[in-house]
This record gives sequence, structure tokens and C-alpha cells, in this order.
Amino acid sequence: MRLFSLLEKAYGPLQWQPRLDPVSELVFTILSQHTSDLNAERCYRQLLTRFANWETVAQAQVAEIEGAIRSGGLARQKASRISNVLRLILDRRGSFDLSFLAGMPLSEAKAWLRQFPGVGPKTAAVVLAFSLGMPAMPVDTHVFRVSKRLGLLDLKTSVEAAHDLLESLIPPRRVYPFHVYLITHGRRVCKAPRPRCDMCILASLCPSLRSFLPQLPNPGRRIPPKG
Repeated sequence: MRLFSLLEKAYGPLQWQPRLDPVSELVFTILSQHTSDLNAERCYRQLLTRFANWETVAQAQVAEIEGAIRSGGLARQKASRISNVLRLILDRRGSFDLSFLAGMPLSEAKAWLRQFPGVGPKTAAVVLAFSLGMPAMPVDTHVFRVSKRLGLLDLKTSVEAAHDLLESLIPPRRVYPFHVYLITHGRRVCKAPRPRCDMCILASLCPSLRSFLPQLPNPGRRIPPKG
């Protein structure tokens, strides 16, 4: 894929590195819903400061969990989801070890995680991609926006459907770096609502270019700005 090659050249090669264990990643991703990563990280630290481990969190009252994560927004909803997910996992598996998911087909691993209330396609994909190195494509606002502008997704495609569609467009070994590249490009160049098309290395391949720069005579490939 030409797009991938250009993004790799601009942002450098990437190798997958595990971040958190699957259950920790799951809890963190629930905390990150509808808030910034900074808020999610703060709440995650507060949760682990208040409770010794996930077993303790699972045994706690929802109100106790809510108190620990109140600063992150939607605390009651997230506390309920975290409590339910942890209790259900412990009930069905007898532990919080979810490494078995790595041995399942991707679609089955996704379905296993999505059986829990509050775990949607993005949350499941984050856990599988970042904890287990599976070729799942989390679709956040940047990935969704950039993919539509580049014509990788139809304008009517839902964010839920986008996960499987984007995964099908690229070899499994490239799914993780492609996800990171799209986020980086969305933050630095293909911004909402005003993308920096004059600085875009993908300009010559972008079907949306004329919508944003109708007077640009001959777009060329440029190095994306830093930061």
C-alpha cells in the first residue's frame, strides 16, 4: 500500500511493544472513554493507589470505585462497567489472565471481549492490539477522520464497521504501525476541522484534497510538521 510506505517514511518504522497486561489495558481503556489520555492515566493511578490489585477492585462496592476515579468524568458509569467486567472475567475464567485470547482467531477474541457490557469494538481492539500484539485496528476519532478523507472508508461507514474494514485493507503485520501512523498524521497534519493539506505527504493520493484546497495548483509531497 502506497499510503503505508509514505507514512512509514515520514514517521519512521515501528515495532510493537507490549504496554499493559490485557485486564489492565481493558480497565485503562474503559477509563479513557470520553476523556483525554491524561485524565485516564491519572484515574488509573488513583485506582491502583486506592486498591491493591484487580481482585480487590472486583470485590469493592461500585461507589468505592467511583470515588477513586471521580476526576475522570462519567465516574459512576465507568465504575459500574469496571466492576461488572472484572467480576464477570473472574467468574468465567477463575483469574484475570487473558493471555489465552492470543491463541484465538481475531474475530473470536473480539467477540469474547465484547460480550461484556461497556466493551465495544474500539475497546476490544485496543486490548488485543496493545496487550497481545494481535492485528486489531482500534478506530479512534483521528483514524476515522483520516481514513474517510483518504477514501479508505465510504463516507457512510459507521465507526463500528470501520474496525473490520480497515483491518482487511492491510497485511496483519502492518496493522499496528498503520494505526499509530494514522493517529500521528491526524494529530499533526490531517486535523479537524482544517487539515494542513499544503504540508501533507499524502496530498497527491488524497481524494479529499480539492475539498480543502480548491486553489492548490499542483500539490506535492512534503514533510509533515513536527508537533
